[in-house]
Amino acid sequence: MAEQSPLKSLSLLLFFLTLLASTAESRLSTDFYSKSCPRFLDIVRDTITNKQITNPTTAAAVIRLFFHDCFPNGCDASVLVSSTAFNSAERDSSINLSLPGDGFDVITRAKTALELACPNTVSCSDIISVATRDLLVTVGGPYYSVFLGRRDSRTSKSSLVDDLLPVPSSPISKLIHQFESRGFSVQEMVALSGAHSIGFSHCKEFAGRVARNNTGYNPRFADALRKACANYPKDPTISVFNDIMTPNKFDNMYFQNIPKGLGVLESDHGLYSDPRTRPFVDLYARDQDRFFKDFARAMQKLSLYGVQTGRRGEIRRRCDAIN
Repeated sequence: MAEQSPLKSLSLLLFFLTLLASTAESRLSTDFYSKSCPRFLDIVRDTITNKQITNPTTAAAVIRLFFHDCFPNGCDASVLVSSTAFNSAERDSSINLSLPGDGFDVITRAKTALELACPNTVSCSDIISVATRDLLVTVGGPYYSVFLGRRDSRTSKSSLVDDLLPVPSSPISKLIHQFESRGFSVQEMVALSGAHSIGFSHCKEFAGRVARNNTGYNPRFADALRKACANYPKDPTISVFNDIMTPNKFDNMYFQNIPKGLGVLESDHGLYSDPRTRPFVDLYARDQDRFFKDFARAMQKLSLYGVQTGRRGEIRRRCDAIN
């Protein structure tokens, strides 16, 4: 029997991987819980609304939590699992230590309410996906359909997310590679960066860059950042808004700020200085409707990345512990 060529073997492998991905997505639907938990969407919406009113930073916290869960190895709620004496979980990876507590708290609240209404039915990963979409809408962002039916991961290891999440100090080339390796285009990467329209960044993430001259900051803005972060070595919790103009409203002001030298993070400046990403910054700065459309599409795509369905994964009884 003739030996199969490496190229043909690779083609077959890619075909089966594509087939598996499409099969997983076919098991998801927007009305997945219509019979098993008909109040699912209402319960999540009530929970996030109450939390956002009390703590206005919740929307940004959950959007960041969603990204940190989905981007490394798929939307499986693995970032919610707490460490044990025998395992260091994802949330204790160095890059996840700064994730705001409000994000974890609102998902826990929603899960508790759902377990009372529909025991052992709704996955934590579906809760994160819907809560993210709903919170985005509450702060002025675009609506998009969320497909449901995800299962929760049975594993969560801090070592598995090392170097998989983008960091603000990474060069644009590395960020592009990280996104492209997960099937996202340069334009989708720029659109998703628009999540910085709300939320804040800790001074430790940019103070060193601000201290240097000629790094792309507006001089007056750099001076204001230096003053705001003066005590951050003693208090590492000090932070500033990512968008100083409309910090609590999801809009395209983030993209309008970058060309003016009003971006906070090194990656913000990188988006405008790199010829591969700059055209999309300019596009979204002048056209908010286009930004919203592209952001919604990219978020929906991210919510489908690496999902587990059917017999894969589980429905956790508690989001912070594997069954």
